[in-house]
Amino acid sequence: MRTIEAAQFKAQCLALLDELESDGLIITSDGKPIARVVPYAQGDADLIGSLRGRARVKGDISTTGVRWNADAES
Repeated sequence: MRTIEAAQFKAQCLALLDELESDGLIITSDGKPIARVVPYAQGDADLIGSLRGRARVKGDISTTGVRWNADAES
């Protein structure tokens, strides 16, 4: 895990957050750990309704367009 002095973290905060690795970053003062910054844990994506208003359906999606007779013998 990467460590960085508090003064350097203050000066480069936004850039460090953009490059934050999954294990996080330890901030130190006088060589002693004072804080740990870790990425926010994202939950599983809720896919139901996530594309509402963004996707359009063209044509009939309830059929393949192929006609068949279920009662016919092969």
